[in-house]
Formats: sequence, C-alpha cells, structure tokens
Amino acid sequence: MASLAALVETSQRVAATRARLAKVRELAACLRALEPAELEIGAHYLAGELPQGRIGTGWAALREAAATAPAAEPGLSLAEVDRRLGELAAIRGAGSAERRAAALRELFSRATAAEQAFLLHLVTGELRQGALAGLSIDAIAAAAELPLPVVRRAAMYAPSLGEVTRVALLEGAAGLARFQLAVGSPLAPMLAQTAEDVDAAFAELSPPLAFDWKIDGARIQVHRAGDTVRAFTRALNEVTPAIPEVIEAIQSLPLREAVLDGEVVALDAAGRPHPFQVTMRRFGRRLDVAALRAELPVQAFFFDCLQLDGETLADRPAAERFAALERALPQSMRVPRLTTSSVEEARAFYEAALRAGHEGLMAKSLDAPYEAGARGAAWRKIKRAHTLDLVVLAAEWGHGRRTGKLSNLHLGALDAETGLWVMLGKTFKGLSDAVLEWQTAELLAREVRREGIAVHVRPELVVEVAFSDLQASPRYPGGIALRLARVKHYRPEKPAAEADTMDTVRKLFAAQGGERSE
Repeated sequence: MASLAALVETSQRVAATRARLAKVRELAACLRALEPAELEIGAHYLAGELPQGRIGTGWAALREAAATAPAAEPGLSLAEVDRRLGELAAIRGAGSAERRAAALRELFSRATAAEQAFLLHLVTGELRQGALAGLSIDAIAAAAELPLPVVRRAAMYAPSLGEVTRVALLEGAAGLARFQLAVGSPLAPMLAQTAEDVDAAFAELSPPLAFDWKIDGARIQVHRAGDTVRAFTRALNEVTPAIPEVIEAIQSLPLREAVLDGEVVALDAAGRPHPFQVTMRRFGRRLDVAALRAELPVQAFFFDCLQLDGETLADRPAAERFAALERALPQSMRVPRLTTSSVEEARAFYEAALRAGHEGLMAKSLDAPYEAGARGAAWRKIKRAHTLDLVVLAAEWGHGRRTGKLSNLHLGALDAETGLWVMLGKTFKGLSDAVLEWQTAELLAREVRREGIAVHVRPELVVEVAFSDLQASPRYPGGIALRLARVKHYRPEKPAAEADTMDTVRKLFAAQGGERSE
C-alpha cells in the first residue's frame, strides 16, 4: 500500500516548481505508483480535495490537532487516512464535536511533521500546490498514456476526478467512454475569460461571433426528462422548489429531454433587471416560495443547449448548439443574441444591452465545443466598468460606526502557476450596514488566524469588485493593485475556484498599457 509520506513528498516537489510540465511529470509518476484501490484517494488528495467533502471539524479542533507532537517516522497509508477521515465525518449526535476532535488528534499523532502540515491544508481546503483540476487532468492523461481530449471529455461528465483517474489507469479509453452527459446529473458550467471591449473580443476570437446580452442573474442549469424538470445552480446544488415558474415554463414546452444553460433574473414592472442580490432572495434557505413568487417573480433566459431529445450536443460546435436552442425554446426564453462579423453592429448591440439595464455582452466563438468546468478560451465577457470576481483573504476591524464589524477587505486572486493567493488591494467601500453584519459573521466563521487588526480567513468568499483601473504597485507581491476599488456585491453562489485568476488580472493590466504607477 502507498504511504501518505510518498504523496506528501510529491506534493512538496510539485509546489516547489513553477514549470507546468515538471508538475505534470511529478503527479503522473505518483499516480502510476499507486495501487488500484488507492487511485481515487490519491487523485483527490493531490488535487487538494477530500473525497468525503467537509468533515464537520472546526478550526479550533484543527489547530489543536496540528499542535499534537508529530510521529518520528512515517507510518500512515493512504487507505488508513481515508478510512479515518471517513469515520470522523460520520460522527454524529451528542458530543460529536468532542469525539471528532479526539479522532483528529489521534490521526495527527500518527503523522510526521510534514504529513501533519499536508493534512491540515488538505482538511481546510488550502492545499495550494498548483495541482488544480486542469493540471490534474493533464497528469491523468500522462499517467494513463491517453490523449488529453479523451480524459478531458470524461472529466466533464464523471462524478469525480478520482473516478476518472481510476478508470483511466485501469480501463483506458474504452472505460472512459462510458462517462456521458446524463439528464438529471448536472455538470460544471463553462466559464468565460474577460475582454476589454468589443474590439478586443474580435481581435481575440475568430469572427463571425455570437454576442449575448450579459444578464446579471443566477446561473442556472435545467434538466428535463419527460415531465420531470430539475434546476441546478452553478455550484450544482438543486434549486427546483425555489423557482416553480421556471420549472412550469419548461414543462409547457413540447420537449422530451433537454439540458439547458442560462440565467434566472428578477425583473421589475418595466422589464429591467433587479440587482443581483435581489434576485438571490429567491434562493434563500427558508422560503415562503408562494409569497416570494408573487412579490419577486423571476424569468429564465437560456443561452446554450447541451442535450436535446436524446442527442448530446456539448461536444458539438456552438453554432449547432445555438441552432438547437432556437428549435427548442421560444425567443422569449432565450438570451438576446446577435451573430455578426461587424464591429459596429456588435458595439450597437452592446449599447442596447446597457440601456436595457444589463451588464454588457458575452462574445462566443461559433466553432467551439462546450468546455464544462473550464474558463474556456472561446468565451469572453465584456463589461463597461472594470469588475473582477475576487476572493476575500482577510478583513480588518472597523472603527467609528463600524466598530465591532469586519470592514476593510483584503482582496486577492489565485496564481494558477504557483497555487498561491495573491493580494491585490483593500477596500471598505460599497458595504451597507446589512452587508457588514453578514460579512462579519461569515468571515469569523472562516477565521484562520489574527494579525494585529486583521482577521485572516479561509479563501472561500467571492466578491464582485468594481475599480477604475489597475496600477503597478511595489506594495503587493503580484506587483499590481486595484485603484479606487469598491464592492458591488458578494457572490455566495460562486465557489472560490471559479473566481478570476491572476492570469485574467495580468491580461487586463497589459491591455490598459501596464504603465500606471502609484
């Protein structure tokens, strides 16, 4: 059986190099060395994931476990670690917190200092070694000696990266072929990169392009099988009961099967979109759905069709998917779209979207497949104001009327090459009293440590930040800082893995000339 120590050593080597090919070689070699029964566990751990998900252990218990005297020699196998974490996650009932803490201390007492550090970061979701999902897929392909597109396609539809690893190495391409898009099983949504403006989108993508209005709503994926319709969020959580009017609208269509990608938004009496946070009221935990439906009706606008009446379309060019969407849905249920090679027409369409109260446009290549779970090169988002979805790394205690509230946010983006979070600036602007109350509670629940007036937190909360431009700054490790930043709103439906990365930040900085300094 493979030892945890061997995996930790691989993780350390991967974290120590910036070279992507070197990371892939290390990961692939480690995967090939695993026993069949360990492949899923090892793949999850190397990607910084726990197969069990959250195990219900608070930071205080983790900190206490990490303070346990380490073992002198390694003795833990991957199978034993997985078994112990599974048992720990299953602890329920009276006194469960104490029993989980004791089980965690016992596990950490069996680990060396290096293994303890690895386990701490693994359990807290902070194992940042550069082995993100895309890199892991490359490593799986290399370990199994399979074409990368074959593995990438399977990863779109498989339940987990661990299962893709096991099947790839034990069954090869034939085994991976059984992973298909299944109605009722949501897949991670395709994401977009950022373009400075319409002109940049034409420069970066090959025309003609499809331009969609960028609606600031909640991303939704709807699956229909016969009379059964289910809706899922971008985080793949089911929200079917929360939006009955959307479910009924899909049920009214003459469809047998369909998987549709779109946005749900609340509109005012004039047909203009409410702010994003207003729409999100429809997705709260405890809802009077009937009352909310009457008070705040929502409408779905779809922009992609991944399956229609038994035919999987996700692998097909966007032009074919868009044609299927037009066949399946009436215009009133589709995002307004313009297909053109004319920059002037696209600019006019952009201005029309802004006049209607929407954020801007999405530019899409017509020949590209749907890249589930990826920030695909074939999509660009175009907004008038500079905005980024960043992650809160820390916050500072406020003063004056904000005394007792966490106010000044430390904002950052992930550097995919290093696996480290890079701070880009601070802001306390744009925060209402209600948001201050909410963010204080949410950040304290994620507290990692304190340093002066700053509370450092697990990098989990995503916030959309508007700013005037980016400037060169020697104060921050990335050399780039936000200028005149303010909070637009939190994105609680968006996981940190889907926030904008340093690659996007650097591209925006280069596009504006990369010359402004403090």
